Amino acid sequence: MEVKIVFNNDVVSDQFTSGWGFSCLVDNRVLFDTGEKAEYLFNNMQNLDIEIPSIEVVVISHDHWDHTGGLWELLKKRGGLEIYACPHFSQAFKNKVKKLKAELIEAEKIIEVRENIFITGEIVKGYSGIPEQALVVKTSRGITVITGCSHPGIVRIVEKVKEANLGEKICLVFGGFHLMNSDKREVRIMVERLKEMEVEKVGPTHCTGYEAQEIFKEGYADNFISIKAGQVFEI
Repeated sequence: MEVKIVFNNDVVSDQFTSGWGFSCLVDNRVLFDTGEKAEYLFNNMQNLDIEIPSIEVVVISHDHWDHTGGLWELLKKRGGLEIYACPHFSQAFKNKVKKLKAELIEAEKIIEVRENIFITGEIVKGYSGIPEQALVVKTSRGITVITGCSHPGIVRIVEKVKEANLGEKICLVFGGFHLMNSDKREVRIMVERLKEMEVEKVGPTHCTGYEAQEIFKEGYADNFISIKAGQVFEI
């Protein structure tokens, strides 16, 4: 199944706009997060030959500006989209989605949004208490987990996916791991924990922080994947 990285801090070339936040398109129809700004999102979509009418579903990982920034202009251009949110997103977010005449779907548990494409449903854990969900894609290679910021903790998110018993190995986890302010020892523990959970490859990006990314690269070696806006790859 094809993934296009639409938005991220790092880009493959200056043709693409970088910024804070994350967005990717799965199977040319499921958009996960929308980055910090519509202008940036649309520029990168155009350069990736993504046509707005092809998008059927938008999954928002969590209700923060750097993941919802491009959503509102997208909804003005593409009516009737299914928007998957967590039940404890702000009422302001929910009201705005409804005002723009999109279909709001609030997910408490894992559900299949399109064939072999799932969302974890709401996960809340840790100091932040920020409700968040991740995207889970099942292919012949195994399971890929895509995260927005991992506020509940990347380990907890992977645990949640394993609890779903989709019956496949986790071949890749990529997206924001939210480790910018974590010390090196904590990051190394997370690397080891993911390896113990038999996560084959990782692609930490966005809010992971460059120092933490280097620790993951050191720990995973050839199984570390660098993720940049403008990339297209199969999972």
